[in-house]
Amino acid sequence: MAFGRWVIATTVTVLLCLRIAPAGQWPNWRGPHFNGSADEQGLPESWTDTDNVVWTAPLPGPAASTPAVWDGKVFVSSPVKGGDDLLALCFDARTGRPLWSTKVGKSDRNFPRNNLATPSPTTDGHSVFFLYGSGDLAGLDFDGNIVWSRNIEADYGNITCQFGYGSSLMAFDGKLYIPVLRRETAWREPRAGEPFESYLLALDPATGKTLWKHVRQSDAQDESLDSYATPIPFESGERTEIVLTGADYVTSHDPATGAELWRYCYARDRRDTRWRLIPSVVTGAGMIFGVQPRGGNDLFAIKAGGKGLLSQSDIAWTFGRVTPDVPTPLFYRGNLYVLDGERGGKVLTCLDPKTGRAKWQGKIGGGGPWRASLTAADGKLYCINEDSEAIVLSAGDEEFNILHRFDMKDEPVQASIAIADGRLFVRTASKLTCVGK
Repeated sequence: MAFGRWVIATTVTVLLCLRIAPAGQWPNWRGPHFNGSADEQGLPESWTDTDNVVWTAPLPGPAASTPAVWDGKVFVSSPVKGGDDLLALCFDARTGRPLWSTKVGKSDRNFPRNNLATPSPTTDGHSVFFLYGSGDLAGLDFDGNIVWSRNIEADYGNITCQFGYGSSLMAFDGKLYIPVLRRETAWREPRAGEPFESYLLALDPATGKTLWKHVRQSDAQDESLDSYATPIPFESGERTEIVLTGADYVTSHDPATGAELWRYCYARDRRDTRWRLIPSVVTGAGMIFGVQPRGGNDLFAIKAGGKGLLSQSDIAWTFGRVTPDVPTPLFYRGNLYVLDGERGGKVLTCLDPKTGRAKWQGKIGGGGPWRASLTAADGKLYCINEDSEAIVLSAGDEEFNILHRFDMKDEPVQASIAIADGRLFVRTASKLTCVGK
C-alpha cells in the first residue's frame, strides 16, 4: 500500500484469536507457546556473514521490538533513524522482499536505552497489531491497511515509564491485552490528569474497542511502579488466567472481566523505591515463574490455583544470585533457563522447574550486556547481546555447551531472535537477517 495511508474500516469480520498458534509461526514476542520456545526442526547451529544466511533486508532504524512471523510474512515495528515516523513493516519471509510499509504514528520523544518502537507486534492469524511508546495503536490487515487505530495515551493519560513504554501487547483467545503499569506522577510532559492509574486493558481485536479496563492497585512507590513486562496467559485445570508482573506484585486476572484472582508481593522483604521491573513471567510445569527486579535477586515459582493475597506457602521454591535484570526466562522441554546478562561473566543457568535445583551453569561472556531474551527450538538455545554477538547453545539438562558464537557487527541490539518456518529471524540495528539451512 502507499506509504502513510490511513484506512478506518466501517465493518470488519469478527476475529477469533488463537490460543495456540499452528506450527511454523511466531505470533508474538515470546513465540507460539508464550514461553520463548518453538517446535521448529532443522535449524542451523551456526552462521556467518554468508553461510546459512538466506537473506538480509535493511531497516529504517534500530528498536528492541522482536519480529512476528505468520504465514510467510514477517512483521516488524520500527522508528526512522533521524526522523519521527513510527512504521509498521512487512517482509516476505522466504525472500526478504519488502511487502509494505505503513505509518502508524509520529513522535519526537527520546529515552535513554530505548525508543518508541520497543513493543513487539503481535498477530492473531487474521490481523496484525502494532503498539508504540507514543500510545499509538493500530490493527492492520495482512496487506498493510489500517483497519482501526487509536491512541491509548490520549484515552487514558500519559505513559509515564522513565525509560519509555516497553510492554508488548498480547493477542489471546479473542482479546487483545495491553498493560500500563506506571508511576502516579508523569516522568515527562504532558502532566495533565495526574495522579495516574495503572491498568490492564482488554480490547476487541476486530474493532480496537475497549472490552474492559481493570485498574491495578499497588502500594509501590516512585520508580517501583514502572513495569516493562508483558502479560502472559496461564492455563491450569479448567481455569485460564492472564498473569502480569510489576509494581511489587504478580497479579492474575480473569480474561472475561479483568477481575483480580490473586496477587503475590515479591517485594515483601524489600520495599525499594527503585524496583522497576523488566522481565515478564514465564509458565511451565504447572507453575508461574517470576523474578525480582534489577538482577541478582530472587527468582520464584508460584504454585497454581491461588486465591486472594498469596503467602510464602504458595511459593514452591526460590533461586537467587544469578538472576536477570532484563531478559525474561525461557521454558523449554521441561527445563527453565535463566540468564543474568550483566554480572559475573553473564551467567546462564538451567533449572529443574519443579524444585529450583540448578542442573548446570556457565558463563556466556561477550562484550556487551545481554538484554534480549533467550529463545529455543530444535534442541538449541539462541540469544544475541547488545553488541550484536549471537550465541547458540545446546538445550537440555546434560551440560553447559556453547555451539557457536558470531559477531553480526550491527549494534545496538535488544530484540530477541524469532523462530519460524525452520528459520531464525534476527533483528539488529540496521537490518533484518533470515538464518536457515
